Amino acid sequence: MTATAERMKTMRARRRNSSFRDVRLTVPDSRLSSVQNRIATQVAGLDQADEAAALNWIEAVCAFDGPDAAR
Repeated sequence: MTATAERMKTMRARRRNSSFRDVRLTVPDSRLSSVQNRIATQVAGLDQADEAAALNWIEAVCAFDGPDAAR
């Protein structure tokens, strides 16, 4: 086994022993124009009223994250 593979094996074992688990995520490559076009199409199809309501809700609940949240 190569040194790099051995280090990765050791790191994974150390994480498992610390109650962590590796998770691999695969996401679209936003550098590709095809992905950018798909995202633009999806964004253009969003309902502005629904998005405004979602943003208003986010702003309302983020007030709990401020310095006065402990009170």
